[in-house]
Amino acid sequence: MDMTRFARRLGIGLFASVFGGGLAVAQGWQHLGKVQRVEKLKDGVELTAGTAKVRLTVFRDGVFRVRVAPNGTFPKDFSWAVIESPEPPAVKFEENQTELKIAAGNVVATIQRSPLLINFCDPAGNVLLADEPNLPMAWNGRRVHAWKKMPADENYFGLGDKAGPMNRRNRAFTDWNTDEFGWQESSDPLYKTIPFFIGLRNGLAYGLFFDNTYRSVFDFGKESQDYFSFGTEGGDLDYYFIAGPDPKKIIEEYTALTGRSPLPPLWTLGYQQCRYSYYPESRAREIVKTLREKKIPADAIYFDIDYQQGNAPFTINREYFPTFEKMIADFRAQGMHTILITDLHIKKDPNHAYAPYDSGMKNDVFVKNPDGSVFVGTVWPGESVFPDFTLTRVRDWWGGLYKDFVGMGAAGFWNDMNEPALFLRADKTMPLDVVHRLDDGTTLDHRAIHNIYGMQNVRATYDGLRKLQANERPFVLTRAAYSGAQRYSATWTGDNSSTWNHLKMSTPMLLSMGISGFPLIGDDIGGFAGSPTADLLTRWFEVGALNPIYRDHTAKGTADQEPWVHGPEHEAIRRRYMELRYMLMPYLYTGIEEASRTGLPLMRPVFLEYPHASDFYGDNRDFLFGRDFFAAPVTTEMVDAEEISFPPGEWYDFWTNTKLSSKEKLSLHPRLDEMPLYVRAGAIVPMQPLVQSTEEKPKGPLQLRVYLPSSASDSDCRGTLYQDDGHTFAYQKGEILRVNYSCQVSNGSVTVTSNTEKIAYHPWWNSAELRLVGTTVAPKEVRIGDQVTREWRYDGLAHSVTLTVPDAARNWTVRLAF
Repeated sequence: MDMTRFARRLGIGLFASVFGGGLAVAQGWQHLGKVQRVEKLKDGVELTAGTAKVRLTVFRDGVFRVRVAPNGTFPKDFSWAVIESPEPPAVKFEENQTELKIAAGNVVATIQRSPLLINFCDPAGNVLLADEPNLPMAWNGRRVHAWKKMPADENYFGLGDKAGPMNRRNRAFTDWNTDEFGWQESSDPLYKTIPFFIGLRNGLAYGLFFDNTYRSVFDFGKESQDYFSFGTEGGDLDYYFIAGPDPKKIIEEYTALTGRSPLPPLWTLGYQQCRYSYYPESRAREIVKTLREKKIPADAIYFDIDYQQGNAPFTINREYFPTFEKMIADFRAQGMHTILITDLHIKKDPNHAYAPYDSGMKNDVFVKNPDGSVFVGTVWPGESVFPDFTLTRVRDWWGGLYKDFVGMGAAGFWNDMNEPALFLRADKTMPLDVVHRLDDGTTLDHRAIHNIYGMQNVRATYDGLRKLQANERPFVLTRAAYSGAQRYSATWTGDNSSTWNHLKMSTPMLLSMGISGFPLIGDDIGGFAGSPTADLLTRWFEVGALNPIYRDHTAKGTADQEPWVHGPEHEAIRRRYMELRYMLMPYLYTGIEEASRTGLPLMRPVFLEYPHASDFYGDNRDFLFGRDFFAAPVTTEMVDAEEISFPPGEWYDFWTNTKLSSKEKLSLHPRLDEMPLYVRAGAIVPMQPLVQSTEEKPKGPLQLRVYLPSSASDSDCRGTLYQDDGHTFAYQKGEILRVNYSCQVSNGSVTVTSNTEKIAYHPWWNSAELRLVGTTVAPKEVRIGDQVTREWRYDGLAHSVTLTVPDAARNWTVRLAF
């Protein structure tokens, strides 16, 4: 092999996997050899192979854990990500001279004795995941690496906010949280480290979580079509195998392992207005006033760093904001919540009564250099110091800094620059030898802590707000993350650009974050870097209405990017989609509550619901909004027809009520005001009358749209409504409303049933307007319960029947006879 190429490949951080087994040994890689000793544990086995030991244990039903100790000593079992305790099921052992089998639940782990290789199979013997036979797990100094067989038809999804297509096959990635302004399709690494992925082929899936915080690499066939690999430059070779085979099951197990996003305040699901920066105070007031005067629904306004004095966190520039507290109160009275940026770097500002710096120095809370001095780096305020968030006492100190802002009524906080990002350094972050202290008195350098630093920042913020806000749910937005950060914050895709390509890239990135355990995700509507064209901004507002977080944001020096720019035609279209989001708020909030319980994202790839629909494995444009909506947004400026294929089953055009089959393929030229949107036949969708903010009580009944399936054979006709007070933790005490809806279709009748599972919260509505879509003729009779009603109307053009059900929070049945 050309040694120049050899050196170049090493220089970009790839490991010996690129060269094959023989050269890997020549480079110093030590692969696991023959199993010399087997020690059975209550939950698995510990294997000795030369100087190394391997533990394979059953963590939970369908979840196995593999750990390698190259020197034979396992370090303290600790994880920043994993919060679930092991609860292994019964384990069965079988062994012979060549292999050892461990069966638990629906998984069989087979360990080959020479060399030590691990395969995972289902009970029928179908291989789910297997070590590459020529490349057993290995180590080289502090580096560790694993190679796995890569079936020709296997697809790989996940890893969080990676750019480009959602399927990771044939590409390699690095995990190292990086401030990457204006990232592009080939940019890597980006802001987050989520070392979790799903392998999917022929409808069957498994998951793998590599729990290691060091700089890591994942190669899905870029160097070899025979295997994929993952490894890291330090720490443990420690991974979890999640059997599936349903992709939904994998996400549920992974988020049980690493934690789920807590239920956010309802207002955070409304429209959020932001830019770098709204100042002075008169400009911010003008923005809120215009939103309300133009009747553009909105719930939040952000303040970027210019509200601060000299960019110093936890200060206020009184020249720009003379009545800051009153402004926040005035906004709140108008149903607008204020979100403040609070970057983690603390300005080095001694002898000026800057409390965060003074108290931090007094309490010894800042990251240090190897010589014990406080590390100083340059960021927005100039010379800055950085909290040592790996210490509990430092996180407590940081959380206390929010006391004044919480007292002023600030409703949410934005932790930016927390990769951590620094100026004036080629690597854009802290030196790798800075020292982070741990609660047990030990220390780790930045190599080990870098990827979890932002996560511990938002952990400190979230925990501090829990203490300061009593019963109010916090809202924290982060840019950097590691697996598990979803327990504390929402996130977004960082500093994107105002281009059609970035609009196109946003959907696969948001979907990838969702299946990587982060359901509360958004991007900068319209793009951060640069100024979008009118059509681009309008199309972004359209698709953004179905994103979990809906925030318009742009950089300093760019053109105005509020919904009303570019004239009344564009404003009207954008308002229409913002209004659609607010009318769908009951459905949206129900989906987000599901995510808080199960980890399943609201915005999801088609394969999550239809894993056997392999035509959608490579689809980077379309997505599901919950299980019932299918969106095919326009994400290109090209004038060619948009080709649309449907997931299995029947679908209704949301705008026209036209029924379509998955066998149909459409070729459309959507007008600027049209985003193709479809609803599953069998969906029962809760909606509400339009409001201008989530603080406003809707006027009128709950709206239920029932999209009827064609026949009784299409039995999956159902929907759910979840509601609570939207802002406190009373829901954890059971103060909720949960209603399950279903329908049955026969040749001569349709029956819709409402079953109230729990009613410990009283909603804003008493009655429900029920609209049944897909009725081709008027019914002969309509009954609510046993009573015949004539208070209904049939719309022949919309193919719908509409009636009102009184006292609709109770159980009820509506029957239509034809």
